[in-house]
Amino acid sequence: MIISSASSNSTAAAAYAKTQSALETGLSVDDSDDLSLSSTDKASFGETLEAAVEGAVTSSKEAEVKAASGLKGNGNLTDIVTSISQAQMVLQTASAVRDKVIQSYQDIMRMTI
Repeated sequence: MIISSASSNSTAAAAYAKTQSALETGLSVDDSDDLSLSSTDKASFGETLEAAVEGAVTSSKEAEVKAASGLKGNGNLTDIVTSISQAQMVLQTASAVRDKVIQSYQDIMRMTI
């Protein structure tokens, strides 16, 4: 099955919007199937980016706290490994987004007027 890039982009955008609304409402992605946000309830790009950065910082701090407690001999090893893996995944995602933003900026700068 061949999917055109336009339908692929709209599908990805719809999935992103569904996930974002689930995060904002505290529901799981499956529970938010029937929800539709009005234009006043949608977060701006800046607000969404700010929330993502705050989530990344929180995830890193939690991983540091759990790693420190593990070094002291306290804590559950599974929780420690899970939180560190989650923080690593968040860092990799942030790096990928940063690379895409830089690439987009460079593409825009190469455009002729």
